[in-house]
Amino acid sequence: MIKRILFLFLFFFIQWDSLAQAQDTLRIDFNQFLEISLNNSGQMKLVGTKVDLAENRKQLAKDQRILPSLSFRSEHAVVPGVSSPEGRPEEAIYLDPTAENDWGNAGLFTRFRIQGVQPIYTWGAINKAIEAAQTGIEATKQEYEATRAEIELRLYDLYHSYVFALEIERLLIDAEDKMEQIGRALEKAIEESPEDVDESDKYKFDVFRAQFGIQRAEVEQSLLFVHETWKYALRNDEGTIYEPEMRFLDPVEKQVEEIGFYQNSALNNRAELLGLELGRTAMKQYISSLKSRNLPGLFLGFTTTFASTPVRPRQPNPFISTPENTFNTALGLTIRQNLNFFQAKTSLERSKIEVNRLDYLKDSMQDGIILEVNQAYRNAALAEVKVVKTDEALQIAKEWLRMEQLDYDLGFGESKDLVDAVRQELELRLSEMETIFEFNSAVARLNKSAGLPLTTMTDN
Repeated sequence: MIKRILFLFLFFFIQWDSLAQAQDTLRIDFNQFLEISLNNSGQMKLVGTKVDLAENRKQLAKDQRILPSLSFRSEHAVVPGVSSPEGRPEEAIYLDPTAENDWGNAGLFTRFRIQGVQPIYTWGAINKAIEAAQTGIEATKQEYEATRAEIELRLYDLYHSYVFALEIERLLIDAEDKMEQIGRALEKAIEESPEDVDESDKYKFDVFRAQFGIQRAEVEQSLLFVHETWKYALRNDEGTIYEPEMRFLDPVEKQVEEIGFYQNSALNNRAELLGLELGRTAMKQYISSLKSRNLPGLFLGFTTTFASTPVRPRQPNPFISTPENTFNTALGLTIRQNLNFFQAKTSLERSKIEVNRLDYLKDSMQDGIILEVNQAYRNAALAEVKVVKTDEALQIAKEWLRMEQLDYDLGFGESKDLVDAVRQELELRLSEMETIFEFNSAVARLNKSAGLPLTTMTDN
């Protein structure tokens, strides 16, 4: 019995300990959140394969340096032997006009062939192709960075959405306490002197409390959404629950610069523009490689053939060659020239058109980026003003609320004025959190549109 109790105790202890481990909560800052989320992002992994493919193309170009053409082939068959009615020896059996196949002495025929070509001089076509592939890698990396910037911006909003929801939750808890106090004060006033209390004030307060319940439900749903989104973005096998290390939402300590600063930064730093410019350079290098490839090239070629058929005699005479028993090697120089001049010209023209297309695409993208910067700058500048003015209004509302609270406690104030002051202060506190969140998000979008890193803004 005692053993059974100990076993049950040990079992429940292990279960409780594993459950506690599965529910470990860890607070992380934005950079940690960003790193984990990016590692789990399928979109980043997809773009990463493009970089791998570009590096593979470079390796294929480098492989053209050493034996780009090397092949091996084997052949096998059953063949008859040879008999000489005149009785000639094997080395002279080819002189017997009556020699014939002997299927009674059949054997296995085996032949191996190795052929290879080594470029010696190709007017730099191979090296230019390698340079084009390397530039293509850099262009693909810029595409990777552009995708990363887009995802980082979404993750920035997601991280601070959690902090924003926590701020609103604390604010509503504080507001609930204040409303309970006002509610009790109204009820007390009605009990003591109902003729001095306007019944409409009680209805207004009840309506305000009901509307407050809607806001409370919205916050709860927002927290649920953020929890689930965080859980998916930070999914792990350990079952760890993550929370933001930042607990309070403050405006970023970054002043919005002049619009020209962001426009110049975008033209110089946006990964999309850098990737297009690198793609254009890679295309021009590829065109140069095509031109060199169309010129006569010098190559070294070799071939080796070995054949063996035991039932067939090997002829030692150098003028007599039998394919069934032979071993020969050939090594020599060859000049290769592509004579499809019209196809080569058309291919070059197509590549030049592609270069022009990239030029037009870059101009078009620059126009869109400048418009994006202007819009982001407008939103950030307006959000900055909203933060300042909302803070000023909130300070005034707090002073009003203190005055109404004091007057009401002394018996001089009106209950409806106190309710209005509470409502105004609560609405401005909510508005303050919203404007701070919108300002931080707007500055993040402005930095992203200008090609500036979000982590610099977060560190500040």
